[in-house]
Amino acid sequence: MGRLLIYAGIFLVVIGILVTLGGRLPVRFGRLPGDIVIRGKNTTFYFPVVTCLILSAVLTLIGWLFSRR
Repeated sequence: MGRLLIYAGIFLVVIGILVTLGGRLPVRFGRLPGDIVIRGKNTTFYFPVVTCLILSAVLTLIGWLFSRR
């Protein structure tokens, strides 16, 4: 349980740094090519398809690495 909390804390720190520095990074997650944006007169529909795929692949890889002991 202790290791899980340590890993979760490190993960949250990394996410916090990425959010803080997000505008200065060369790749802006959530605005990648392939993400769907439909702008209407009064509304905007946004679905980050490619961002979801990349995030899923990274989290799957991390889960796979930590499940192997």
